[in-house]
Amino acid sequence: MRKCVTRRVLPVLAGLGLGLGLGATGALAEDIKIAHVYGKTGPYEAYAKQSHTGLMMGLEYATDGTMEIGGRKIVVIEKDSQLKPDIGKAALAEAYGDDEVDIAVGPVSSGVALAMLPVAEEYEKLLIVEPAVADSITGANWNRYIFRTSRNSSQDAIANAVALGGEGVSIATLAQDYAFGRDGVAAFREALAGTGADLVFEEYAPTDTKDFTANAQRIFDALKDAPGRKFLFVIWAGGGNPISKIKAMEPERFGVEIATGGNILAAMKAYKELPGMEGATYYYHEIPDNPVNDWLVSEHQKRFDAPPDFFTAGGMSAGIAIVEAIRKAGSTDTEELITAMEGMEFETPKGTMMFRPEDHQALQSMYHFKIRVDPEVEWGIPELVRELKIGDMDIPVRN
Repeated sequence: MRKCVTRRVLPVLAGLGLGLGLGATGALAEDIKIAHVYGKTGPYEAYAKQSHTGLMMGLEYATDGTMEIGGRKIVVIEKDSQLKPDIGKAALAEAYGDDEVDIAVGPVSSGVALAMLPVAEEYEKLLIVEPAVADSITGANWNRYIFRTSRNSSQDAIANAVALGGEGVSIATLAQDYAFGRDGVAAFREALAGTGADLVFEEYAPTDTKDFTANAQRIFDALKDAPGRKFLFVIWAGGGNPISKIKAMEPERFGVEIATGGNILAAMKAYKELPGMEGATYYYHEIPDNPVNDWLVSEHQKRFDAPPDFFTAGGMSAGIAIVEAIRKAGSTDTEELITAMEGMEFETPKGTMMFRPEDHQALQSMYHFKIRVDPEVEWGIPELVRELKIGDMDIPVRN
């Protein structure tokens, strides 16, 4: 395990990098500038905070607490996309053009990410996408300057299809009506093929929906006469998660079980109402067994009196990837970084990740879980059923 840096050191290092640009020491070696463009304000604020905490801890871990690579200090510049595509696009252009950053990381929202992708191509600078997941980011809208440490919709979908699919199973979906939800359902539909399950109905709702009565009724009507075991699979991000509201409508009257993937701990409080529910997750702090995750869990608990959450692990993975790439390339030159990163393997809180050369998507493990309820724990606990490793999932290349 790597050297443990105390809780007191990280804010000092971060403050130097963010506030002072490292002062006189910058004259000794050019700073490595990283922009984090993410939705600091808005409905995904909790996701954003976790992602930034993870990024800073990843940079710290990978540099053994020095926050420098080869004698060059790391400076992280934060920019708020406000979850608006036009603002995210402008912020990234400002980071590349005015701030002259070497690499950018972010954003939280898939819609914002899709607006930002052409900016990376225009400036010929790297953008590491974390944690936005829409397949189109490393698919139809991808360009060679994009790498993604986050899982994509296909990885979510294939893992959840393994958890839910089976002969004679009938499934309906409820998802948000934008790139994240629609790409997620499309990937889930494709992943179910061959499992014996039938996707009988798709329902989409605006991200700001408060009343799900009409949506739920259409879903119940579609499923109530369907054969076999019946699931409503929910794909939702941010606030307003509909699980508790739909559970209150007693879907069991129609033989319908609610299912969903992993989420942040606050959202998983609703999972306590669903003991035995199965699904698949990207991360839960008690599942991965490796030195990087041991460090993350221990240090996060010390510093924040709480375990690391869903998006903390992703942010840390991005930070580690940046450090490992610069070391491997021996440079922050974009072309040399691309050469170094294509096919690069690196260790993360989830174990080994690998940037696929064809589309720069990070291949990684996913986790099939079953919810256990412990009255002493505030959320439903996703206990591991099976780890789906890189070799267990055939993730489509969508270019």
